[in-house]
Amino acid sequence: MDTRDIPATSMGKVRERDKAGWLALFAEDATVEDPVGPSAWDPEGRGRRGKAEIAAFYDMFSAAQTGFAFEIREMYTCGDEVAAAVSMHIIGLDGTRHTTSAINVYRRSPDGLIQSLRSFWEAQV
Repeated sequence: MDTRDIPATSMGKVRERDKAGWLALFAEDATVEDPVGPSAWDPEGRGRRGKAEIAAFYDMFSAAQTGFAFEIREMYTCGDEVAAAVSMHIIGLDGTRHTTSAINVYRRSPDGLIQSLRSFWEAQV
């Protein structure tokens, strides 16, 4: 996968609720920090390591929403990394809608998969 395609491809799989397709984008030893640092989702702030932990993370966040959409406002690519300023629109289980702005930084592995995803957004600890 071309580095520049990673943000839209990754978030597109989430929008489609395609867990298998989303997980297939990641290298076996990939890491996901979403959000970066300690949060209610990750009190220790260590992130998720490997596909099993990343799959459990997908189950956790997808169980809390009934819909997801996104816009990429800006994107900057340098080598095997891309930083994307995004707006993510989420519909909760109770029908409430909210938008989260984030900077998602992806690193591509040598085989073209996602090696790491670091998402920077305001999280309540």
